[in-house]
Amino acid sequence: MARARHRTTAHPTASAGTHVVPTGVYWGLFAAWAVNDAEELLTMAPWSRTAVPRLKARFPRVPDAVWNRMEVTQPQVNTAIGLMALLMAAAAADGARTEGRSAFFRTVLTGFGLHGVVHLAQSAAYRGLTPGVATSPTVVIPYSLWALSHLRRAGLPPASRALGLALLPVATGTVHTLARRLTRTTKRAA
Repeated sequence: MARARHRTTAHPTASAGTHVVPTGVYWGLFAAWAVNDAEELLTMAPWSRTAVPRLKARFPRVPDAVWNRMEVTQPQVNTAIGLMALLMAAAAADGARTEGRSAFFRTVLTGFGLHGVVHLAQSAAYRGLTPGVATSPTVVIPYSLWALSHLRRAGLPPASRALGLALLPVATGTVHTLARRLTRTTKRAA
């Protein structure tokens, strides 16, 4: 009974008769992320093995250190996605807990939507398919636009696009760096 009330109660700062944000907006963040990252889980390591030599030939002036960091193993991908799952689950839970008022939730949501656009740009620059591009126009971007529209109608503005875009490489870089270190440590221990 309390759960149904939660879904139909207007946002506490909104006036009577304003838009009610569906619970799917909050938990949809984690669900949409999981669909996108399932695609990445299946494609990232194999793609990096074939893409790095192609990109090296196309951009010979880029230092080898850059290309070496771009090639990832399946254990690194698995670990990075697991770490990102923690961030996305925390953001979705915070969104549900605060009914969308959380700056953390709205920043991650905005960054997630922008990350879908980045996937499309990467594929255009690469001139081919890249990990995550299939679910970006079909899941990531539509979900993000839908969720942000519900928040706007409830009087909750999206986070700064600049902040969301700035934090995207920080979050991605952090989980991939940790994954590289954790899998390297695991290899040595084995």
